Amino acid sequence: MAKKRLQGRRALVTGASSGIGAEIARELAREGANLVIVARRTERLEALATELRESAGVEVLVQTADLADPSAPEALFAATEGAGIEIDVLVNNAGFGAYLPFRDTSWERYAGMIQVNMTSLTHLCWLFVAKMKERKRGWIMNVASVGAYLPCPTFAVYAASKAYVRNMTEALDFELKKTGVHAISVCPGGTTTEFLDHANQKLKPGASLAMMSAERCAKIGVRKMLAGRRNVVTGYMNSFAMFALRFVPRAMFAWLGYISLAMGVESVPEKPKIAAAE
Repeated sequence: MAKKRLQGRRALVTGASSGIGAEIARELAREGANLVIVARRTERLEALATELRESAGVEVLVQTADLADPSAPEALFAATEGAGIEIDVLVNNAGFGAYLPFRDTSWERYAGMIQVNMTSLTHLCWLFVAKMKERKRGWIMNVASVGAYLPCPTFAVYAASKAYVRNMTEALDFELKKTGVHAISVCPGGTTTEFLDHANQKLKPGASLAMMSAERCAKIGVRKMLAGRRNVVTGYMNSFAMFALRFVPRAMFAWLGYISLAMGVESVPEKPKIAAAE
């Protein structure tokens, strides 16, 4: 039997009620990690906790939290490190977007998006990294997106928030050299989750062929995290596409971002909603 690389460690995963977050929790449990799983939907968290206790034999704690609330990061820290529950792996997966032209989205929605995708993520990193450095061990995984590589019209704030996540994480990992703590930015492309459903979007014919499963995305992310990578784009085709951007004039980036979205998805008749990654 292969050695479980996180045996006896504990991971905190935000946005764990579905999609990539739930699969990351499963993959960490397979590696032996005990878990604190966080999201807004308590019933889904409880179901996942029961599954992982039975399938992986790990300890799983459930924390219901809405990271759009500025007080949520401090509350999570108090409930874990503040209560003597050490966190060795921090996974910031919670986030959401809105597929709409810039002025067709309310400021309240953007404010919440910035809070969840950037501010709460950064706050959690700031809180937990200090304890990890004291113990001289730990990992931080921040889930970004291939949108981090391009300005994306009709998805402008979401893509920009993921560019922030990628750049901040890479800088943080550089600062953490020789501390025993590592940070990785994971950049998925199209992934089969609830994201599009919540956005009232649907895939165009044939677009599903380019979609990756959340399980595969999680496996790549955890494997690369444990290998000490600073940034990873999940999937060979996504990796090649992001590599190829270095040969494209910057003036074409916004057009490419717009076309890549328009080729893959279309709106459904209902009024668009927030695209939630939890």
